Amino acid sequence: MTLPRPRPTLAFMSEPTAKGDNRKRGNIRQRGKSLQVRVYAGIDPVTGRQSYLTETVKGTDKAAHRQAQKVMTRLQAQVDRQRGPDSSVTLSYAIDEWLKTADIEATTRHGYVGYINRTIKPALGKIAVNKLTARALETFYAELRRCRVRCDGRPYIEHKLEGDHDCKVAKCKPHKCSGMANSSVRQIHSIISGVLNAAVRWEWISTNPAQIAQRPRQTAPQPDPPSPAEAARLVEKAFALDEDWGTLVWLVMTTGIRRGEACALRWSRVDLDEGIIEIRRSYTKLRGVGQEKDTKTHQMRRIALDTETIVLLREHKARMQQRCHELGAKWSENSFVFTSTRGSDLNEPYSPDAVSSRYKKMATRLGIDTHIHALRHYSATELLTAGVDLRTVAGRLGHGGGGATTLRVYAAWVAAADRKAAEVLGSRMPKRRP
Repeated sequence: MTLPRPRPTLAFMSEPTAKGDNRKRGNIRQRGKSLQVRVYAGIDPVTGRQSYLTETVKGTDKAAHRQAQKVMTRLQAQVDRQRGPDSSVTLSYAIDEWLKTADIEATTRHGYVGYINRTIKPALGKIAVNKLTARALETFYAELRRCRVRCDGRPYIEHKLEGDHDCKVAKCKPHKCSGMANSSVRQIHSIISGVLNAAVRWEWISTNPAQIAQRPRQTAPQPDPPSPAEAARLVEKAFALDEDWGTLVWLVMTTGIRRGEACALRWSRVDLDEGIIEIRRSYTKLRGVGQEKDTKTHQMRRIALDTETIVLLREHKARMQQRCHELGAKWSENSFVFTSTRGSDLNEPYSPDAVSSRYKKMATRLGIDTHIHALRHYSATELLTAGVDLRTVAGRLGHGGGGATTLRVYAAWVAAADRKAAEVLGSRMPKRRP
């Protein structure tokens, strides 16, 4: 492909890159009261278009031209380093090797593999790791935010079947661009950065371009807890459906524990005399296989219970023991607190997905648009609004960072609690005489 002839303002022109190659390595041209240095950097691996490194030097006198020539030499050397790789390992190969050695939990790995197979490998998999640049990554992220399938912008039909078929029968529809959420693109960036960090350790590349590539901004959290009136309706409906189910919803609402933590809770970690539960594990289910794992922040915490919650848990434990006796099974304090089979198998905990599904259906029947995780927000916001200090709330929720996460997520409610604290202090101050 031949580039257009340079403008008459050209000051310097370097030699062609190779014999028979009419693309020039770079040029310096005047733009207003400045000089623009432009060096050809090859074909962009993401867009397939010609790529250039550019830099501007202020001024147009002889000194500015000498400075521009030095800049062009530096940019040409940068391109040469990229074209003369120390290793030709592709990103796809690096990803596979990284997955073999990375210490990643099963559920996290499952999510990573989905991003890798659907998005990363099809776009960047064949590129050598030392060919990846911060600019290429940022272009890739921008395209994903525009359209998750990275279409070329031209209209086309998304066929649901391969080969010859009737689009009306298959209900094929015109493609509509749908950008990927910032959080998803940030997740993809995290995966690529982890792979390239490993490539640096293995001496395949000298630096990790993902460390300087700009990620999409993190979306500000917007918790939407149910109102006290809605919470009352939800817990009342839960107890009307099932006493065990009502106890689970009540416990999540009053303690703010995660759904997986509630499913993994065992009676051996519930001290009804002291009124404390210990959260040490979480329960997940992947492809129908359940397993216990560490909590999200890999820390154990002890949560105090209120009197009403203790009473409900005592009643729930008595029901579980009675069912165990009726089944002729031996009661064990290591049994799960909540089971999906009403106690017929105390070694099979409630599935987190089943908890979410049942709660969502219950809320929908009540005309409330919410989900089980919103009860965690409800617990946090009610405590903060009541004036409970930030570190205590963070401890109950299991947030790390000494409350930094809690402050970031619930900043609006912290401000409300601060206003309430100011009014309390003001009311206790001595009154001024007129």
